[in-house]
Amino acid sequence: MALTWRAAALMAAGVLPVLLWPSAGTVIAWTLLVILVVCADIAFAASAHRVEVQRRVPASVRLGEPATSELIVRNVGGRRLRGVVRDAWPPAAGARTASLPGGPGRHAVDLPRHEAVRLATTLRPIRRGDRFAGGVTIRTVGPLGIAGRQHTLPVPGRLRVLPEFSSRKHLPSRLARLRELDGRAAVQVRGEGTEFDSLREYVVGDDVRSIDWRATARRGDVVVRTWRPERDRRVLIVLDTGRTSAARVGAIGSQIGAPRVDASIEAALLLSALAGRAGDRVELVAYDRAVRARVQGAAGPRLMPAMAEALSVVGPVLLETDWPGVVTQVRERMSQRALVVLLTTLDPAAVENGLLPVIDQLTRRHQVVVASVADEEVAEMSRGRESSHEVYDAAAAARGDLERVAATTMLRRYGAEVVDALPDDLAPRLADTYLALKAAGRL
Repeated sequence: MALTWRAAALMAAGVLPVLLWPSAGTVIAWTLLVILVVCADIAFAASAHRVEVQRRVPASVRLGEPATSELIVRNVGGRRLRGVVRDAWPPAAGARTASLPGGPGRHAVDLPRHEAVRLATTLRPIRRGDRFAGGVTIRTVGPLGIAGRQHTLPVPGRLRVLPEFSSRKHLPSRLARLRELDGRAAVQVRGEGTEFDSLREYVVGDDVRSIDWRATARRGDVVVRTWRPERDRRVLIVLDTGRTSAARVGAIGSQIGAPRVDASIEAALLLSALAGRAGDRVELVAYDRAVRARVQGAAGPRLMPAMAEALSVVGPVLLETDWPGVVTQVRERMSQRALVVLLTTLDPAAVENGLLPVIDQLTRRHQVVVASVADEEVAEMSRGRESSHEVYDAAAAARGDLERVAATTMLRRYGAEVVDALPDDLAPRLADTYLALKAAGRL
């Protein structure tokens, strides 16, 4: 049973007869009248059980983009269905409020028997991951609109929210630089690891060291070798999902920052898109003490959808990262030299107790890049303030910066490249580092 505001108004209207005939009998009589009207309205209301509901929801949507959840409601009862249908979603799904008050996903219906209607609820998720629909509640009302019936049907639905990939705005400029590398001559990209491309005739200004003497002898003309940046190299992205990835960065004042892992995901997506277009084989593993996500064997147009699907459900885990386990994961996947990108933190305690003891095991066989998100709030505090409290915060932040510099110096001594940038700058800085390594033939 469900009561509307009209039932309360009808009961309140009994004040008038009570004032005219003030007695207990008047109160009882009016109460019985209200109960009778409510029961009659419920009896003539359509049954909420005689309704069929189907749900249509897209398989996935990118964070920040809208999606539509559609309900097809069919009245299979013998009476006209008047009432409200509520499509329930969790708050993180971002269901938009319909024209009716009382919460999002509410739709007024007036449906003759054996007819159907399509009801659309707009969703704009605010977090990554899987969002599962709740039940569909159907509340019918009688001809007087005073009372009715209510029933909730389980209509399952799942919407996977993919990463936003806001860093894709940096991709065109990095692809242009990649094409520029592809067009350079041998002397411009010459170095260990560069690949032979083709032969062409010698022109004035070419480096004589690039002359192919055997081909020159065969052809009778002086020819030179041309080179191209390395292709078909292995790139392994290791995403640290341990305790430190839960720290919120980018918060200033009352603004609430995002977890560090979100900026790392953006950097991983941009690097994957760039390396995939460069012809390299990209793999990913999200790890703390267990593998949380894995992408391997995907290439070409299948790479980025696989990355987005895998990273959509990755979140921080409140456990210390097992760095010897990370080394084991790298060894199992990379038998030859590869570019290993560690998306983690440069917090001094975490580096000294976790990454630093094992970094030499990685740098001996691979080119290692350690990429970390810097906290914008700490950077803001380190600029100094006037009050004594702000000066103390600035001094603490400056000391933290010095400790991060010391940790960075230690990692570089072991041969690792280090990228330390603010959340919005991490993805393009990491992409620039990848291009620089490729141009130098160090992959």
